[in-house]
Amino acid sequence: MKQFFSFIRKETWHILRDVYTLVILLIMPLVLLLLLGYAVTNDMKNTPFVVLDDDKSTLSSDFINKLDGNKYFSLTEYLFSENDINDAFKKGKCKFAIMFPSGFEKDFKSTSRAKIQLIIDSSDPNEASTIQNYLQLILMDFQRENSAAGNAVIQVRGEVKMLYNPQIKSAYNFVPGLMGMLMMIICALMTSISIVREKERGTMEVLLISPLHPTAIILAKAVPYFVISMVDVALILIVGHFVIGVPVVGSLLTIFALSVVFTLAALSLGMLISSIAPTQQIAMQMALLGLMVPTMLLSGVLFPISSMPALLQWISNIIPARWYIDAMRAVMIKGVGLMAIFKEVSILIFMTVFLLFISIKNFKERLF
Repeated sequence: MKQFFSFIRKETWHILRDVYTLVILLIMPLVLLLLLGYAVTNDMKNTPFVVLDDDKSTLSSDFINKLDGNKYFSLTEYLFSENDINDAFKKGKCKFAIMFPSGFEKDFKSTSRAKIQLIIDSSDPNEASTIQNYLQLILMDFQRENSAAGNAVIQVRGEVKMLYNPQIKSAYNFVPGLMGMLMMIICALMTSISIVREKERGTMEVLLISPLHPTAIILAKAVPYFVISMVDVALILIVGHFVIGVPVVGSLLTIFALSVVFTLAALSLGMLISSIAPTQQIAMQMALLGLMVPTMLLSGVLFPISSMPALLQWISNIIPARWYIDAMRAVMIKGVGLMAIFKEVSILIFMTVFLLFISIKNFKERLF
């Protein structure tokens, strides 16, 4: 029994000396609990919307103020024509639009019945369904208030139009998100393991005596994963479009250009991990827990970012997949051009340059 407890003490001290194991055992459960507790929600907060009010009446203004005055929705702009609605959706100014026809208040008072049109961006089916449910609840509440005031049964009918994804197919949202997660796995995880493997086996020193510069060696190891990622993008697009039925409205050139920028950012992350991690096991843990979990929870793949606390929304800004998935949805589903996703592309390019610089600098310090 004494020997048994001696082995327990030995294993305990072994764990306590291993900082990375302690982080996984103690810190990661707390991080996951906080992320899942706050990020895993389908509640909507401050969802942007635009208004086209052809009636410009007191009643339409009351309904707009009722929407803008709650925590779910936030008015961003008044529009002047129906053509402006499509532009607002493509530029990302809104998640839904409300159209009040001329004579809205007149119909309301004369017949106790009126109608409005609700146009919802359904490229994210879960988000679109939640928005529709909230709008219906607010519409019913608005009817009750006016019925009580006028002592008559008031009916305001909302005609709902689902834009970009009228059938509310979840694949429209899933395919762009899958592309982001797969490329993060292939590029960041596999690149980091590949380079650390050379260090563990002692073959990195053999490579360093070759005529190539160390930086060129590191970049050369990343090229095959870059090519594989591009092949995966093509395969996902082909299967997604012809088998699953996901539309590819935007330019294929824009899609691949965006994928190239994101792939380079993911490769840079893998190189950075490999410059820090001493072993393959630690590199895998850092890539899976430090990249894959935040990518799944904080990139907008599964849960809307707008519903998260301000701190998590800020953290999501430093996750490359968040910008790639947003831009890919806009290009594939909405058919926007490169200028419409200029912000997302610029952020990804900046991340790539910054991560590449830090990675190469760390490799030089470690290898010389």
